[in-house]
Amino acid sequence: MSQNPITPWIKTTCAYCGVGCGVEAKPQRNGALLIRGDKSHPANLGKLCSKGQALGETLSDTHRLKFPMIENQRVSWDKAISTVAEQFQQTIAKHGPDSVAFYLSGQLLTEDYYVANKLMKGFIGSANVDTNSRLCMSSSVAGHKRAFGSDSMPGCYQDIEAADLIILVGSNLAWCHPILFQRIKAAKAQNPDCKLVVIDPRKTASCYDADLHLALANGKDVLLFNRLLAYLADNQLLDHDYIEQHTQGFEATLQSAQQDKLTLEQTAKQLQISPVQLKQFFELFGHSDKVLTLYSQGVNQSTQGTDKVNSIINCHLATGKIGQPGSSPFSITGQPNAMGGREVGGLANMLASHLDFSDRNCELVRDFWRAPQIATRPGLKAIDMFDAIAEGKIKAIWIMATNPAVSLPDSHKIKAALAKCPFVVVSDCVADTDTLALADVKLPAQGWSEKSGTVTNSERRISRQRRVTTTQGEAKPDWWIISEVAKKMGFIHGFNYRHEAQIFREYATLTNKAHGLSQNALVLGDLADISDSDYYRLAPQQWPVNRLQSQMFHQRLFADGRFNTDNLRARLIPVRYIASAQTCDQQFPLKLNSGRSRDQWHTMTRTALAARLCQHQPEPQLQIHPEDAAAYRLDQHDIAEITSVTGKALLRVNVGKEVKPGEPFSTIHWSNSNSSAGKLSTLGKAFIDPISGQPEMKATPVSIRRYSPQSQALLVCRQPLARLESPYWVKQTIKGGFCYFIASELSPGLLNKSLKALSPYQQITQVMAESPQQQCYRLAQSSQQQVQFAYIVSEQLDPSHHAWFAALFNDQDELSTLLSSLLSTEPKGTLAEGRIICACKQVGEKTLSCAIKQQEVKDTATLTTLTEAGSGCGSCIAELEELIKTVYE
Repeated sequence: MSQNPITPWIKTTCAYCGVGCGVEAKPQRNGALLIRGDKSHPANLGKLCSKGQALGETLSDTHRLKFPMIENQRVSWDKAISTVAEQFQQTIAKHGPDSVAFYLSGQLLTEDYYVANKLMKGFIGSANVDTNSRLCMSSSVAGHKRAFGSDSMPGCYQDIEAADLIILVGSNLAWCHPILFQRIKAAKAQNPDCKLVVIDPRKTASCYDADLHLALANGKDVLLFNRLLAYLADNQLLDHDYIEQHTQGFEATLQSAQQDKLTLEQTAKQLQISPVQLKQFFELFGHSDKVLTLYSQGVNQSTQGTDKVNSIINCHLATGKIGQPGSSPFSITGQPNAMGGREVGGLANMLASHLDFSDRNCELVRDFWRAPQIATRPGLKAIDMFDAIAEGKIKAIWIMATNPAVSLPDSHKIKAALAKCPFVVVSDCVADTDTLALADVKLPAQGWSEKSGTVTNSERRISRQRRVTTTQGEAKPDWWIISEVAKKMGFIHGFNYRHEAQIFREYATLTNKAHGLSQNALVLGDLADISDSDYYRLAPQQWPVNRLQSQMFHQRLFADGRFNTDNLRARLIPVRYIASAQTCDQQFPLKLNSGRSRDQWHTMTRTALAARLCQHQPEPQLQIHPEDAAAYRLDQHDIAEITSVTGKALLRVNVGKEVKPGEPFSTIHWSNSNSSAGKLSTLGKAFIDPISGQPEMKATPVSIRRYSPQSQALLVCRQPLARLESPYWVKQTIKGGFCYFIASELSPGLLNKSLKALSPYQQITQVMAESPQQQCYRLAQSSQQQVQFAYIVSEQLDPSHHAWFAALFNDQDELSTLLSSLLSTEPKGTLAEGRIICACKQVGEKTLSCAIKQQEVKDTATLTTLTEAGSGCGSCIAELEELIKTVYE
């Protein structure tokens, strides 16, 4: 009798942030996918965060876009491709090549990006191709080009272990890039002299391990780093030999930094920090030999984002702390392939392979692609692109793997523009997004685990993303879809690709032709000649690549002091602090900051499918300081109505001192697909950095008032509800179904009738408990010994009961016990576990609190030993520390 072969673990990479973690996946016969970290991958060495661990749980069959659709009717691939090609051709023939556009995404693989850019810039002849990386990393790109002459990130992750001082600027690394933050914690444990400084207006999870937290006034990074440069000069802490030999523009830059002539005390006052803290930071930077400055969206997403980037780089260049072990300015990218997209020309102001639109470069790429219609000037950046759609200048757009109706600021305007656009194509792997709802043609693309290609992470490391599972429905690779449309448009010779390895070799060859004789580091060398089998086996490669590298290869750029400028010298850039054009006033007195939550990703189209990732923050929250809460008469768990000049949102209130007075905070993830009024992009107006085109997302003037519903409800069901018309509702995925949080203008009695009518289970067994005098109603419907549909309606509900109510679907008690618990006024027994704090190990607040009290736990290490909480990715450790403090208060 033959034995079944053992399914091997397949090496691939994570689909989320720019850390670029290696993943090993193993398909199971029941359709499940086992996930573990790849110990041999240099980015993560086997570690995965909560999102990475849950990758297999997001491969939902029911939420996939499986077939091509035109006007919401299923069609063949031939019909869909022909329609897209014909509509684009007709639009170009009538209105010219600049009447069409592509909007791409850091979720695309490099091969997809390359083919899309080649079609638009090379053969259609317009540079109207931009990417959602414009929203997160374009200020870094512009800062790199101004300082280094190219978009080249100098450092590598090994600098974390080598640094004496690590600075986080505008980055909650503990939540947004937790694997790198755990490396920082490990490095500090190995080297107690290593210091960590966090520069952020908020007290985030990253601050709990910091030696110094500078709660900087929102947006004043340039002022801080200009004053640092002046301090270093005044105290003879500059490297004048390095400045003289390897840089240019120092005198003008220092003069600009010194122009304000502020004392330490005056600077501290403007920055809203203490002079003692400010001097401590300056001395740490000046007296540390190896300084690593990691920065992210708090720097980039600003009307002065590029200047902020250069103010940081200026300090590193003036001290020679760049390109050496433990020393560099380090941009942490937000998406898995934001770097790869930048390499192949995904941004409208770049041609391809880091080439700009010079005559020489256009000729080089034109001849290489054999594309006589090649674009010769930059196209429209994201905000300008959608403005052009609204104005009727762009009449056809193809959106790939992104959700701009949620992610771009002033989303009402974006939706109106797309609704008005004569022809909208959307390629995606999911079936329900705010953007897909506006598409004329929907094209099913392969998702993570189905597609194959490469991505480049934040340290310039190219890794393979491999096919692990079979493709659902008729989904196709993005590069295939683009190539088929190109061929239908008559460009057969440029897009006759058989597989992704062929595209990768072409891209690698172009980098060699573009930069083989220059100082630019984007050279892929031997990768241009690898065989198909070598491509499929390819180990991670960190550019520049001369020869095929081993798995754990590490390298830095600019170690020799030679940069990618004409004279090989880095440029220091004179910058001055400029206040944002967005100003608070009497009507909108508060400045709303924004960012990510711990376990969610972008617009939640995938992470929201994993129940464990929805438990930590099940509703859109507004973090607000106690002083502001008191001023606006808001209590914990109230619902607040936030209003800006462009729109409104309803958010659950979370009162705490983590934010500064006057600077509330909320998360970016919610959309119309999972909430009625949680979409933060309705509030933001499109103020952009004039250099990078990146919109400001962190400083929206708003007003706040208490929203007072007449009734609230918790509802659980096996299938999503077809419609909900309450002013406030939020949909959360739970194990076995969905949970809804509802607030209504209806009385409890009328809301009870409304929800009962929504039930798809009108004919099955049900139990009810009604207390009209107490304005409280409960209903549960069961079938086959399972609760199918249930809700609680009351004037006011305790959000701490969310987890208990959701657990009804999965508790192992007898049905009669579950129904009895449902109809009671308080959670009972095992159903009272509480909110999940540790997503990796699924440990709840009650378990943790009990362990702390019963075992008299005083530190997180002991709590982790007892409960396993914090033993996964570690992103919950700050909350464990807070919980210990709370129990003993």
